[in-house]
Amino acid sequence: MAQVPLITIRPEKPEDRAAVRKVNEQAFNQPNEAALVDALRTAADPIVSLVAVDNEHIVGHILFSPVRIEDDDSGSLAMGLAPMAVLPGYQRQGVGSEMVRAGLNECQRIGCTVVVVLGHPEYYPRFGFIPASRKGLRSEYPVPDEVFMVLELEPGALGSRRGLIKYRPEFATA
Repeated sequence: MAQVPLITIRPEKPEDRAAVRKVNEQAFNQPNEAALVDALRTAADPIVSLVAVDNEHIVGHILFSPVRIEDDDSGSLAMGLAPMAVLPGYQRQGVGSEMVRAGLNECQRIGCTVVVVLGHPEYYPRFGFIPASRKGLRSEYPVPDEVFMVLELEPGALGSRRGLIKYRPEFATA
């Protein structure tokens, strides 16, 4: 049985940027997500950017940035979880799960009531995510229904809000 590392989850610091870039590049085996993180850091507000640290080395990163429901003027804060990256040697050891839980807690702390994710339908339901279509939401991107999910951090937060979820423009160039 593999040894589970003792991981600390904390907010990203400016001096973490190079390590965060490396984690995203290695986890996705390409630079697109790392470039997206760099772009969102400077353009999106608020963001939740957390790192997973093992023995002072950054081994994971998760980012949440604002999304909006088209034609919604409620002023409620909704966030999109993307990207989440874990170094290959640390995958399947619970690091991602720890980051998701910490990130959702931080989103709730800053007043976010809804989080959406484009992700694995076998992974995200463990955190309470359900297909967004059940709440009348759809992604601006052409993706299968089961991979676009939503979580109400506050029960009933969506109320009668329905429609198209729009991500930040930086996602279109990623």
